[in-house]
Amino acid sequence: MLNIKDYTYYLPEDKIALYPLKNRDQSRLLIYKEKQITESFFANIHEHLPTDSLLIFNNTKVVRARLIFYKETGAKIEIFCLEPFDGLYNIEKSLNQKKSVKWQCLIGNSSKWKTGKLMAEIKINGKIVIITAQREKEGEYSVVEFSWSPEDFSFGDILSSSGKVPLPPYIKREDEEEDAVRYQTIYADVNGSVAAPTSGLHFTSDLLNKIKEKNIEILPLTLHIGAGTFKPISGSNIAEHKMHPEFFSVAKELICSLINKGNRQIISTGTTTMRTLESLYYVGLAILSGNVKGNYFFIEQWIPYNIDKTKIPIKQSLEAIYDYMLKNKLDTLNGETQIIILPGYEFKVVDILITNFHQPGSTLLLLVAAFIGEDWAKVYNYALKNNFRFLSYGDSSLLFRKK
Repeated sequence: MLNIKDYTYYLPEDKIALYPLKNRDQSRLLIYKEKQITESFFANIHEHLPTDSLLIFNNTKVVRARLIFYKETGAKIEIFCLEPFDGLYNIEKSLNQKKSVKWQCLIGNSSKWKTGKLMAEIKINGKIVIITAQREKEGEYSVVEFSWSPEDFSFGDILSSSGKVPLPPYIKREDEEEDAVRYQTIYADVNGSVAAPTSGLHFTSDLLNKIKEKNIEILPLTLHIGAGTFKPISGSNIAEHKMHPEFFSVAKELICSLINKGNRQIISTGTTTMRTLESLYYVGLAILSGNVKGNYFFIEQWIPYNIDKTKIPIKQSLEAIYDYMLKNKLDTLNGETQIIILPGYEFKVVDILITNFHQPGSTLLLLVAAFIGEDWAKVYNYALKNNFRFLSYGDSSLLFRKK
C-alpha cells in the first residue's frame, strides 16, 4: 500500500514564488535525464528537446472565476465559480449564456451569507450592469444562481469584466493587474479553467519558433483545470482520495499524429496534458470493448489499476478512437477524466514531461514520482538546496521518463 508520507517533503514559505519573473522564459530549468541532474534556463529548453519529436500543450484559458459581493452590513462575500451546475461539458455554453446561469461554487465568508440575494454593480463597455447572486443548494459545493440586467451580456462578459484572477491558495496575496496576463499561457485559447496549466507559463513566441526549427511538431489539446487540482490528499490512504473530474477535448489531428508518431518521442507540457494523453488509452479500450454510451467519455480514476493487464498496444487503442471519430463524424473527442497517476502506473503515451515543482504530498507530486521513480526525492532536494522557485509562478523541470 502506497504511503503518502513517503511522498512529502518540507517546503519553506520562502521557496514559494509569489510573483512571476520579469520575462517568462528566464525561469531556471532543472533537467533530469538518465539519473543525472543538470541545470539550464527555460529560454534554452529547445536545446534539450529531441529533434523530430512531438510537443503537446494544454490550450485552456483561465477564467476570472472569483466574484466579490458586499452585504448591506459591509460583510465581504467571495464566490469562486467552479463549474456549471448542469455539467462540465456545458462550460462553453454556460460562459456564452445570457440572462442567468447556475454554477457550483465555493463561498468565502460563507457564514455571513445564509439566505437572501447579493447584488453588485459593475460596468461593461461603459454600461452599468446589476448582478444578483442567489444561493440555492448546499453540498460539497454551493449552487449559486447568477442573473443580471441588462441581459445582453454573457456570463463570460460578467466574469472578464468584474471577476478576479483565481490565484492558487498558496499565493497569499490579492490578484494584481499583471496576473491577468502572466497567470495565462501565451497560447491560451479555450475558456474554462479556474487554475492555469502552469508548466506552459514559461513559453514565449520566440521560444516556440526555436522549437519548431528542430522539426518538433507542436499540437494542442484542452483540459479545463478545476480547483480540485489543489485538493490535498487527506489522511495516509490514497484509496480514500477522490479526484475531481475534469473536461477534456482532443482534436482528430492530434490522434492522427499520435498514431503516426513512429519513433518520435512524446513531450507533455504539464501534468494536465499528461493526464489527458494517458486517458486516451482507456478511451480506446472502452471503444474496443463496445462499452460506449454516446459520444462523451468518462475515465474513472482507478481504471488503470482495476482492469486486467491488457496486451492491447497504444497504437491499436488510438486507431480505435480515430475510426470511432470518423464513423461518428467527430472532429473532437470530448469527455471527462478522473485518472490518478501513482507510482507503479504503466505509462502508455508520454516520454518526456515539462513541469513545475509541486506541493508536498499532492497527487501532482505522486505523478512525478510515477514518472521518474524514487529519484523524485533527489530532484526535489536538489531544487531546494539550489534555491529553485516552487509552485505555480516558480521554475521548471524537464524530466525524461524512467525506462
